[in-house]
Amino acid sequence: MNTEFELRGVNHIALVCSDMKQTVDFYSGVLGMPLIKTIELPMGWGQHFFFDCGGGNALAFFWFPDAPDGVPGVSQPRNLPDRGELLSAVGSMNHLAFDVPPEKIEEYRERLVAKGIDVGVLLNHDDSEFGVAPSLHDGVFVRSIYFKDPDGVLIEFACWLRELDRPEDVRHEPKTAADRTL
Repeated sequence: MNTEFELRGVNHIALVCSDMKQTVDFYSGVLGMPLIKTIELPMGWGQHFFFDCGGGNALAFFWFPDAPDGVPGVSQPRNLPDRGELLSAVGSMNHLAFDVPPEKIEEYRERLVAKGIDVGVLLNHDDSEFGVAPSLHDGVFVRSIYFKDPDGVLIEFACWLRELDRPEDVRHEPKTAADRTL
């Protein structure tokens, strides 16, 4: 427990989009997140919109008229993790994961596919060599599906299957900048 600061979770995460209407259509229309606040930035700088993503948390987007385009493989991964892609640049946001009920993840995948969203396979994350099991077993700690928003932001629906409280849950030494291969 952090005693220096009373952190109560994530207030909001702010991303940048290329088309605010398209973003509202996706996050409100497809994912069902209510639009809760809109701001026109001063001096024509753009817009800042907030969506309710559940649990008292918000997801926000900026729209800037002069924002540079994202670069797949730099700004975000080029493809979905189950298709062999995970890399993004230092300082980038790799993906955004929303917590969903375990009993609904398969249904949610079907709903997204029915809405025309390209969704990866259901992944059973475990501690095996590649971190994914072909089927559900006691070692699977989270299940997830991945898809992208209209700007290529990688989104995950994830559901915890157990508490992360086993000794083997924290067992790796952290790598340093010197360990990077550039």
